Amino acid sequence: MNGPEIHLEVAPELRLFVAHGRRQGRTPVTTDGASTLGHVVESLGIPLTEAGLLLVDGRPVPVSHIPAAGEVVEVRPVPRPQRVPGAPLRFLLDVHLGTLARRLRLLGVDAAYESEDIGDPALAALSAKERRVLLSRDRGLLHRREIWAGAYVYSDRPDEQLRDVLERFAPDLAPWTRCTACNGRLKAADKDTVGPHLEHGTRRSYDVFAQCAECGRVYWRGAHHARLEAIVTEAVREFGAATAD
Repeated sequence: MNGPEIHLEVAPELRLFVAHGRRQGRTPVTTDGASTLGHVVESLGIPLTEAGLLLVDGRPVPVSHIPAAGEVVEVRPVPRPQRVPGAPLRFLLDVHLGTLARRLRLLGVDAAYESEDIGDPALAALSAKERRVLLSRDRGLLHRREIWAGAYVYSDRPDEQLRDVLERFAPDLAPWTRCTACNGRLKAADKDTVGPHLEHGTRRSYDVFAQCAECGRVYWRGAHHARLEAIVTEAVREFGAATAD
């Protein structure tokens, strides 16, 4: 670029996206005089899904603003909780976030997940078609224009990923109401009805069951229930009371 020079400051929460030389406060950026501020921000590595308020000389401007010489630009993170208008809050997770998808479903959050890599264009198109917030750690994917809405998952640890998404979007929690395998709805199931799907020891030891209305998977409070209960209890304690049992 060879045009007006602006002065850019990126909020600490967003500095992981920019080069090391831009992580210590205000730095000069030379623009081409025609590109929008949104384009400039993205060219520095920040997905617009992560950019909240854009300030020019202290006043908010849209991403379509054309920077002028000498302007001081501040890029702030999206507010939390972040409201997603226009559709029920639903998520789409990429192939690398399977554990996060299962934990969101455990809490009753609508979380579609592709267990195979269908490619960035297909994921972006699915986000737009089903109006889902696309969750990913792939910064390039979040730059795609066709996604309906998106969010970068900042940690590679499932516990921190879950807390990040719940804090950012504040979805309604309804634990034990979704299938962790397919995202379908669970319904109470009669023991005699699901009996053919169970091993003899399970039929003998348990009496309360649920079954997915979509894939038919059967659930009961088995050996892993204590671990799952701990995840649910912590999430509800920190982010709000459950809306279903």
